[in-house]
Amino acid sequence: MARLPLTKRQLEILDFFRAYTRERNLSPTLEEVARHFGVNKVTIFGHVSELERKGMLVKSAAKKSRARQLAFDDVAPATADRGGAEPAAADRRGVVTILGRIAAGSPIETIEDPEELELADLLPRDRECYALRVRGNSMVEDGIHDGDLVLVERKSTARDGEMVVAVLPDEEATLKRLYREPNGVRLQPANSTMEPIFAPSVEIRGVVLGVLRRF
Repeated sequence: MARLPLTKRQLEILDFFRAYTRERNLSPTLEEVARHFGVNKVTIFGHVSELERKGMLVKSAAKKSRARQLAFDDVAPATADRGGAEPAAADRRGVVTILGRIAAGSPIETIEDPEELELADLLPRDRECYALRVRGNSMVEDGIHDGDLVLVERKSTARDGEMVVAVLPDEEATLKRLYREPNGVRLQPANSTMEPIFAPSVEIRGVVLGVLRRF
């Protein structure tokens, strides 16, 4: 039976499962996988769920932290030589990754679930970009509606008034306009019926470049 294609991150997670299991004779927990890749457990859970859906990981016992095991041991490692150099940059031009959903109402945790989106020449070629699908209507007065895709330049800084992907201290992520205040930052919705979010600090994950809507 043909196997579903895997993303680079999913291959890397399988590599880690394989190495960890061979070294310790037991499978890693989600916390250990998240710690290894430097991300939160919710993000890893999204990847692992996809690997289960694709039949690459299986659960040996329900409700146990080390229940997941490799279904196959012959998956090519993410670092393996696949018969040549990586594709040239020009071959990948106009492809961005949809990392998941981002709240435009109440903040929620983003869960990465990568898929590729062809954008041809719409993207700036000298910037690293990704896409997020919006859920909620807190930015509706800026023309961003529930279900739209926002194109984001990956950046860790932003100017006042720019629309940003911001991660709050409790690791919830949201899409708002950023304004610095004397005691922290204000994340301002573009919806007159909603209140801004105030926080002592936030982590900037990117600045919005544009929006796409499927008609």
